[in-house]
Amino acid sequence: MGLDDYAALTVSSIAACCRELAWVSIVSDGLTDREIDVLGFERAASVQEAIQKALKRQGGDASQLRIEQGAIRGRETLRVVYPSDRVTVRGMSGSTEIRVREDGTFGDGDSNSGRRVRISDAGGGLAASADLRVTVPAGRSVAVYLAVGEVTVSNVDGELILDTGSAPVRTSGTRGSLEIDVGSGRVEVTGAEGDVSIDTGSGSVSATRVRGDALQIDTGSGSVTASDIAVSDLGIDTGSGGVEVTSATARQVLIATGSGSVKLTLTANPEDVTIDTGSGSVTVTVPATFAAEVDLETSSGGIELDFPVTTNRIERNHLQGVIGAGGGRLAVDTGSGSIRIVRGS
Repeated sequence: MGLDDYAALTVSSIAACCRELAWVSIVSDGLTDREIDVLGFERAASVQEAIQKALKRQGGDASQLRIEQGAIRGRETLRVVYPSDRVTVRGMSGSTEIRVREDGTFGDGDSNSGRRVRISDAGGGLAASADLRVTVPAGRSVAVYLAVGEVTVSNVDGELILDTGSAPVRTSGTRGSLEIDVGSGRVEVTGAEGDVSIDTGSGSVSATRVRGDALQIDTGSGSVTASDIAVSDLGIDTGSGGVEVTSATARQVLIATGSGSVKLTLTANPEDVTIDTGSGSVTVTVPATFAAEVDLETSSGGIELDFPVTTNRIERNHLQGVIGAGGGRLAVDTGSGSIRIVRGS
């Protein structure tokens, strides 16, 4: 089977403790020995042999894990199937529960169908885990669904979907769209070229050196830090947690937090900036050439600007006016906290 037969690859694993990685080697009759060596692939006599080499099983019940493959919902899949409703993973903190369909898949936009599977660090159950490393040809689409463990991605050129229940995610050097959905766990993205979407229920998020049309970050609880960002649209939404963005360029910026301070440093003039926080101070640093209509309001706290403003409305906690010749827009609203607009270099 040639690599061109894979339009997409879904790696489904209920539990994985990625302490040590193993290679996935796909057999192809269309590659020369030199190409195999350049790609870093291992030689195997069949696809099944390659998969068995790729997977490292761990735990007392590891022999019960089944490896299945085949097309599901229009995508080629590789699945690690756990034949139990209870799974024990050594070193895991706490527990999590997911629904697993009969074919061994879960998630993928449907979290309500299938049998309930509980994964914990104690309390009995199938004692098994699997480590897996996937080498991805350039330009492909890959979806990874993982309940518990850790996901690390590096130097992948293609469309990526990373969906985890309770697992940290780290990516570096990606090219192409990147979509990350984490129930619980920190997310670190470094060196991404392409649209990036990050959604986490609980866990901090950091993004560095992102280039593309859009960077969207949504976290229920957890701080967000971003630096060296160059996108058209920047959106950050946190239920609880501070936001700090440095060295960023974006035409459109939208930042909302239920509770937490916001620090935003822009190195080029934006077209539209909106910041809304229920509780927390807001500091926005913009270039010295910044020009915009401004609407700044705080229920409790002072307002400071490093720029002269032609005021249309000024009250103790509310200021509307124009900086320079206008043209852009800056709106800041905080329920409790000060607002500062700082002139950058």
